[in-house]
Amino acid sequence: MAYWLFKSEPNKWSWEDQLAKGKSGEEWDGIRNYQARNFMREMKLGDRGFFYHSNIGLEVVGIVEVCKTIHPDSTTDDPRWECVDIRAVAPVPNPVTLKAVKANPKLADMSLVTSMRLSVQPVKPAEWAEVCRMGGLDPKSV
Repeated sequence: MAYWLFKSEPNKWSWEDQLAKGKSGEEWDGIRNYQARNFMREMKLGDRGFFYHSNIGLEVVGIVEVCKTIHPDSTTDDPRWECVDIRAVAPVPNPVTLKAVKANPKLADMSLVTSMRLSVQPVKPAEWAEVCRMGGLDPKSV
């Protein structure tokens, strides 16, 4: 299993919106960055990710799962742009702020710190475990 981070502005698509989609999940559409798109091409069913509120909140607020692999993005006719679908798995009991991530030496190389602009990012297994721990989750259970 691989781990990822999905960024969304909560005034456009929030954790609550994601939760409301239930088991069917939702397209992670509108991505217009080749590197972020290529990361989605690597995703497999069941991969897990952090749901991160960007711009407002700046915190990891939930855990999501890839529930549909790469397919054409329904928001464009341009075949270059593809997306995956994700569904909510669990809320993060203690949301993990960007400030807390940056203050943790174990996360100094995390993409969230080094590649802040990317809306879809890989997360290393050790980073996954540390952010889960910080958020009050057992990384083996989510």
